[in-house]
Amino acid sequence: MQQVIEIPSGLREGAVSGSQAVERALQLLSIVGRGAEKGVALADVVADSGLNKPTARRLLMALMRSRLVEQDELTRRYYLGGELYVLGMLASRRHGLLEMAGESLKRLSGKSADTSFVSMRRDDYAVCLHREEGTHPVRTHALLTGDQNPLGVGAGSLAMLAALPDAEVEAVLGRIEGVIAAQYPGYSPQIIREDVARSRELGYALNPGRVIANSWGIGMAILLPDGRLAGALSIAAIDSRMGEARQKELVGLLAHEVERVQGKLKLLFSSEKPALRKAPQAARSRTPERV
Repeated sequence: MQQVIEIPSGLREGAVSGSQAVERALQLLSIVGRGAEKGVALADVVADSGLNKPTARRLLMALMRSRLVEQDELTRRYYLGGELYVLGMLASRRHGLLEMAGESLKRLSGKSADTSFVSMRRDDYAVCLHREEGTHPVRTHALLTGDQNPLGVGAGSLAMLAALPDAEVEAVLGRIEGVIAAQYPGYSPQIIREDVARSRELGYALNPGRVIANSWGIGMAILLPDGRLAGALSIAAIDSRMGEARQKELVGLLAHEVERVQGKLKLLFSSEKPALRKAPQAARSRTPERV
C-alpha cells in the first residue's frame, strides 16, 4: 500500500511563496535587461511588472546583493550587474552563438550591403542577438539588437519556427495567439502556418514586409549537430532590393554562412564528447536542454 505523506500547510505555502519570489525576481531581471543601455527607473519596473513599489524594490535589492543588478548612485536607475557578464562567459562555450556567427554576419553585410542578423529562440520568442549594418544608404530598422518577436514573426523568427516539429509549432501558436492578435495586425496563426509550410518547401523563410511595410527579410535556421534548433541568420532590406533574382542571391549567401556556423557548432560539440563519456550514467541520460 502506498504511503501518503501529509505536508504541513505552512511548508506548502512557504514553497509556493519561495518559487513565486524567484519567478518575480527573474521577471524583474528581464525588465532591467530590456533597458540595458539607458537603465530603468523603479517606476518603470513597477509599471512593467505589475508589482507594487515595495515588493519591486525588495526584489531589486535582492538582485543587487547577488550582483545581478546594480543601481547608478546619481540617476537611481537600474542596470544589469557584472555577475551576469561572468555567468554569460561561463555559458558562452555552450551557447556562444553570437561569437560563432560574428564573422558570418560581417561577410553577409559586406557582400550584400544590407543588414544581417543572428537570432536565437527564447521560449516562444525569437531574440535578436546582434545586428550587423550594411553599407547601403537606405536601411531597414525593423529589428534591433535585443528585440523580441513571437516565433513566426519576421524572417529569422519564421525560419526557427519552421525548423520545429509540427506538434511544437502548434503548441507555440496556441500560446502566442493572444499576443499576435493584439500586437501584430499583419499576422494570424493561419498565416504563420502557411508561412511555415512555404518556408519548409523553399528551404528558407521570407518576410514580405508583414512586420513593417516595405521592409523584407530572408532567414535560414541554424541547427545543432543533433538536429535541434540553435538559432537563425537573416538579411533584411527595403522591398525594392528584394526582387526574385536578388532573393536567390541572398539565399545563396545565407546558406553558405549557415553551413559555416553549423560546422563550428559541430567542432564545438565534438570537442566535448570525451567529457561526456566520462560523465556518470545519470548525467548522460538527462534530457537535452532547449537552446
